[in-house]
Amino acid sequence: MDFGLVLQTDPPASRVVSLMKRAERNGFSYGWTFDSAVLWQEPFVIYSQILANTAKLTVGPMVTNPGTRTWEVTASTFATLNDMFGNRTVCGIGRGDSAMRVAGRKPNTLARISEAMKVIRALGRGDEADLGGTVVRFPWIRPGAELPVWMAAYGPKALKMTGEEADGFILQLSDLYLTEYMVKAVKDAAVAAGRDPSEVTICVAAPAYVTADDSPEALAHARDQCRWFGGMVGNHVADLVAKYGEHSGQVPDELTDYIKAREGYDYSHHGRSDNPDTEFVPDEIVDRFCVIGPAEKHIEKLTALRELGVDQFAVYDMHDAQEATIDAYGATVIPAVNA
Repeated sequence: MDFGLVLQTDPPASRVVSLMKRAERNGFSYGWTFDSAVLWQEPFVIYSQILANTAKLTVGPMVTNPGTRTWEVTASTFATLNDMFGNRTVCGIGRGDSAMRVAGRKPNTLARISEAMKVIRALGRGDEADLGGTVVRFPWIRPGAELPVWMAAYGPKALKMTGEEADGFILQLSDLYLTEYMVKAVKDAAVAAGRDPSEVTICVAAPAYVTADDSPEALAHARDQCRWFGGMVGNHVADLVAKYGEHSGQVPDELTDYIKAREGYDYSHHGRSDNPDTEFVPDEIVDRFCVIGPAEKHIEKLTALRELGVDQFAVYDMHDAQEATIDAYGATVIPAVNA
């Protein structure tokens, strides 16, 4: 199993670079960041520094979207980084929850994501792409260029499209039941589309907090540091409930039931451990969606995820123990899971 580190691009950028270097030293092979232009600093500028200061780390956004940048600019940015540092980028893409809403726009449609994925992937590897009537190709790309595009999804239509079209699937939660359910949906869609399901890389991303023991006090603190994640996922879940309704059978109740007490969301606290809009998230959801507890609990859950077909676990490292989590994974968790 590969391991990734997910950070927000808060200033100073030098700290983001430093944490990514630390992650690579500890056995992580991917470095991800948020991509929301109003809330955080520009990630692609910082990627160039991460790549320059690491040897093998693959970097990318979790996730960009097809609405805040024109598609040829997105592709050119990835392709430039790959030309400078080798094929060491991956394009995570989604609807653009915070990036679009903070700028006063609606998240992108699946149809738009589908079109963008095709264009960005083609241009990033040096092929021609149609930009709505104008066919273009980057003349400067050298042979061998690659740009995998991984799609973030929760709902049935998005999962189906991921299996049909994407190079990878990003699932932002680590609940075992929901992971099994959604990985099956993606792989079944790949098979139905005539694809080899093993060609779709499966990435589960969730907060991880390693505690010294499993005392009630230690677990309570870890839960409070990770509760923000249930609020962030709740934004996507609320959209699904609005689209499909409650108990529709199209979206598992295990994903939607917990947002009944959700009252709103302030994006100024997006992804923050002190987010005041996540009090509705119960401990049970934190335990299911995140990975918390002593190192052996992490090893147990990640081993189970690997057995469900997960190829990468990406650690959301937004809490008060960033370095300690990276080091604990490097010293204990990663070696044990990959033994």
